[in-house]
Amino acid sequence: MAVRPTLLVDLDGTITDSLPGIAASLHHALAAVDAAWDDSRDIRQIAGPPMPETLASLGLEGDRAERALAAYRERYDAIGWSENSVFDGMGDLLARLAADGYRMAVATSKAETSARRILTHFGLADHFAFVGGADLAVGRSAKVDVVAHSLAALGIEPVPATRGGTGEVLMIGDRAHDVEGAAHHGIPTALVRWGYGSPREWDTARWSAADTTELERIVHAW
Repeated sequence: MAVRPTLLVDLDGTITDSLPGIAASLHHALAAVDAAWDDSRDIRQIAGPPMPETLASLGLEGDRAERALAAYRERYDAIGWSENSVFDGMGDLLARLAADGYRMAVATSKAETSARRILTHFGLADHFAFVGGADLAVGRSAKVDVVAHSLAALGIEPVPATRGGTGEVLMIGDRAHDVEGAAHHGIPTALVRWGYGSPREWDTARWSAADTTELERIVHAW
């Protein structure tokens, strides 16, 4: 079998449609601190970036932001994580890629413990050599840091784009922050168009895929 490149795969908006649980938990968190969502904003944009960034964008800071984050986590950990589903075709695609010899790792801004729980729940965890995510206790939340964390777990030294890039690694995600986090390490990205990104975000990626068939072609051709 030919040597395959390593695939880093985002979770929210790429593998699973997690928006229902994230949105409900955010509304719960905002109510806990007498705040509300700005209905002029696209609620889909909350899926992907670290939740502290979302709360900051709503003007929450200090103790109020901490209380909102605690309320978010309480609801999300209890029920929000399960208000989720696998996008059509993604489970089968991941199984095929694993069988074809691609080494895959998750790189998500979601808490690492939650990511593992979700992938195990849907029977997808065994497709991945590593599940990497955020851990605020050690200051890891930005996508660039999560990507570095997943690469290190795979034994791949992250090489900044300014020094030639990391090599035979492809990022698969749905948002511009996936592109940016991977690009820091000289890694190209394929964005999926069934997630929470916009056409403007898709244009920032080297490739974009309308469905899993197109994504599979991109992966095999790369």
